[in-house]
Amino acid sequence: MAVKLSERSFEYAKKLIDEGRAAVDEMGEWSEHQPSTQQENEFIEKFGFDDYGRWYLGIDDDYSKDEKSRYKFPYGDFERVHRCGVIAAEVRAAQRKYNDIEVAAAHLHGMLDKLK
Repeated sequence: MAVKLSERSFEYAKKLIDEGRAAVDEMGEWSEHQPSTQQENEFIEKFGFDDYGRWYLGIDDDYSKDEKSRYKFPYGDFERVHRCGVIAAEVRAAQRKYNDIEVAAAHLHGMLDKLK
């Protein structure tokens, strides 16, 4: 698997946080806040894979741009960046040794903590 940081997604997440489009929620809440498969599919149908991909910090080049499997490490609900999603991405990236994604998620985590 060739997973790497999506710089475009990282920049988009920072922009959203700067605009106040963020939820400063708690670490364990991601399972409740992350989009369902149905919500993902509806978003793709309405906006396409290009916009869908902006909500994921990682991309896997083993998959094409029009496959959900290409996009890894979600951080939001298609409206706001969620602190719990960023933390989940940070932890999973560290476990899988994706240092670039871990560092980016840690940066977003710090930005969100400043909003508390």
